[in-house]
Amino acid sequence: MIKKYFGTDGIRGKVNEENINGEMFFKFGLAAGAYFKNQKKTKQIAIIAKDTRLSGYTLEPALVSGLASAGMHVYTLGPLPTNGLAMLTKKMRANLGIMITASHNLFYDNGLKLFGPDGLKLSDKIEKKIEKLIDSNIKNNLTENIKLGRVKRLENANEEYIKILKKNFPKNFTLRGIKIAIDCANGAGYKSGPKLLKSLGAKVHEIGISPNGFNINDNCGSTFPNKIKNFVKKHKVDLGISLDGDADRIIICDENAKVINGDQIIAMLAKRWKKKKILKGGVIGTLMSNYGLQKFFKKNKINFIRANVGDRYVKEKMQKFKFNLGGEQSGHIILGKFATTGDGLLVALEILFSMRKGIKASQLFDIFKPVPQILENVAVKDKSIIDSIRSKRIISKVSKLMKNQGRILVRKSGTEPKIRIMGESENKFLLKKCIKLIKNSLK
Repeated sequence: MIKKYFGTDGIRGKVNEENINGEMFFKFGLAAGAYFKNQKKTKQIAIIAKDTRLSGYTLEPALVSGLASAGMHVYTLGPLPTNGLAMLTKKMRANLGIMITASHNLFYDNGLKLFGPDGLKLSDKIEKKIEKLIDSNIKNNLTENIKLGRVKRLENANEEYIKILKKNFPKNFTLRGIKIAIDCANGAGYKSGPKLLKSLGAKVHEIGISPNGFNINDNCGSTFPNKIKNFVKKHKVDLGISLDGDADRIIICDENAKVINGDQIIAMLAKRWKKKKILKGGVIGTLMSNYGLQKFFKKNKINFIRANVGDRYVKEKMQKFKFNLGGEQSGHIILGKFATTGDGLLVALEILFSMRKGIKASQLFDIFKPVPQILENVAVKDKSIIDSIRSKRIISKVSKLMKNQGRILVRKSGTEPKIRIMGESENKFLLKKCIKLIKNSLK
């Protein structure tokens, strides 16, 4: 389904270019408000959270204005992890929740992630309906002047989110005696991350908790795991936790400073949940999930299904097949027993709960041997270059070269002007050669 504004994970782009500006955010708010206002719900409520980008100060008021102009009452929550917003949307029985974020991107980007009253990201079908309202006459979506929405700031959103997280674990669960380093990427989790871990008794070393509007994801967080790796090595902590800008991703580091990605975390959780008989159905991964993970699941008789890239598509397949665990190599992991979307802090708690009897992280995560994998991102002016005759010919040639020796995946990024190339093979020489051929075709 081709969409005009929405990508694989909401709307995203450079601020004050194309769709990421005050005018468009007013239209997004007005259209989303008009759509959800008509969904037979007595309360006309929208809640908004954001990460720490400077542009949030300009985009949030425009979004609020659009929603209120549609007749929605708006609560603003300030900086809060994305799943905190999803959880509170459901708890407050709001019509919709909107997260202003560009996730793992740098400060000059921003965007939106929209959640329905069930705390789930919107389907392609609903996004298409909202897009139609965005492009319609503004006057058609404006409410009567007597029915304009009111706006209120809630100051306790992080505390409420932490309460919900802790309720998922036994009351006697404690982190006393455990040393943890957490890198909050100067993003949305900079308050709730350290506060949550300290409230459970851990000794916490904090990184990336000084946002200034420009430093979100800047050489820190889950996209720069060397930061937490070096910290763990220097300070000898029991676990390193690295979040991204909106805290829906997690990459960890064991006590030996070994970086553990999403695939290894998912493997550990699946193995543990199966043993505890709480794994339902199996696991949903993505097209990017390492082939070594797939082989591990086959060996351990755990059902494994791949979805398109994006945690929304993972969640959709989890619902379809009634699975309660899924996620991505990047660290988007959905614990279906507890949450509707990826949550770095929730996954961190589940990992720490697994360590509570003195088990070391290195013991937990020696799960499977990954097949050598190369990921390349190629910046392009026009992502449709991937559909050119030349590119298709090269990709077809590469696929034949890789036959029975590995796999190649070439796709458009849903969030950035990039083509993403992923290759896997035990034959590293062939793998590098094939990726080079594709990169050259895109240039």
